[in-house]
Amino acid sequence: MSRRGNCHDNAVAESFFQLLKRERIRRRTYLTRDAARQDVFDYIEMFYNPNRKHTNNGMLSPVDFETRQQNLAKQVSRKLGVPQHHFGHYIRDVC
Repeated sequence: MSRRGNCHDNAVAESFFQLLKRERIRRRTYLTRDAARQDVFDYIEMFYNPNRKHTNNGMLSPVDFETRQQNLAKQVSRKLGVPQHHFGHYIRDVC
């Protein structure tokens, strides 16, 4: 189950939840579940996705990585004269 490439491998999720606990949850006390949910949402949407750098993305945040991929796809689309949706997933796999 834990071999590399196994579809049931959850190392990415485990890593994320470890970071979430270490960087956010263990430092706070929540009065209600709603307060905890809102804080986790804020962590993900306001810090983790737009700001936190990831080693798998070339030390870019997920938002910066997506922006770079979209810009690259636009450049290739213009050069080839082909609509972007025809090859966007190939660029993502190569870069």
